[in-house]
Amino acid sequence: MQAGQGLQRPWRRHLLWPLLLLLSACSSTTFVYNRLDFILPWYLDRYVDLDRTQSEQLDVELGELLQWHRSEELPGYLNFLNDLAEDLHGDLASPLTVARLQSYADRAEQAWFRVRDPGLELLLRLGDDLSQEQIDDFIAVMDKKQSKYERKYLDRDDEEVVEDAFESLEETLEDYLGRLDESQLQRLRVAAGALLRSDAIWLRERSAWTAELAEALQRKAGWQQRVRGIVRDWEARLDPEVQAIYDHNTTVVQAAIVDVVNSRSDKQDSRLRKKIDGFRDDLVLLISQQKN
Repeated sequence: MQAGQGLQRPWRRHLLWPLLLLLSACSSTTFVYNRLDFILPWYLDRYVDLDRTQSEQLDVELGELLQWHRSEELPGYLNFLNDLAEDLHGDLASPLTVARLQSYADRAEQAWFRVRDPGLELLLRLGDDLSQEQIDDFIAVMDKKQSKYERKYLDRDDEEVVEDAFESLEETLEDYLGRLDESQLQRLRVAAGALLRSDAIWLRERSAWTAELAEALQRKAGWQQRVRGIVRDWEARLDPEVQAIYDHNTTVVQAAIVDVVNSRSDKQDSRLRKKIDGFRDDLVLLISQQKN
């Protein structure tokens, strides 16, 4: 595993279309994208209460970051979708393979890294101006979320874990293919049952990550570089046993996705085509709206 690949990478790799899932967080891609300058500060405000000067600094730097993203990154997203559409629906289209799925996951992941790194630098500059009280409040929110996740996930028995995994796979694929038939649903049930339980180890790793981040945010000399390492190099330091569980689950889910996609009906294929075309149209519009 390369350095710089975050703890959530194994779960991002489960998805057939990670970029599409990001964009489809709202029913209107253009609506949500054009309001990220409002949505992102609102989200950050859930973790730390900025004063007026800090908010103004964030607005300026976020505007620059979003302009860069629109002009430099969105064309790459469009190329991604064009290639995906050609693979699935072009004249030379052939059954999807796990290797091909992995190549799309890799491309989506690299796109995430390109956004993550300048976004992290923005937050580090903002962190210079935070008071210790604000830092303490941020860590308190992280700890509170840890407790919430532990209550939500660790109280489940194994049967509930399998059912949750099945429902997550079903919901994701039905968003793109429409209603799945019984054989497709059974394939997902088999996959869900083959997954190794990882909620406890994920929460353990998250707790350790938060503690390490809290220590770095005491902002002693060189703190920015320590935070960069904590954020970018997390997976490289995962326990081999933990990584083995993630790798196993990735293999199981990718195989299931490939089987379901390759068994899609004409109706499901039409829905998938329309979904991809809709995202492409949105990206073309967003790119055309960039400021000179």
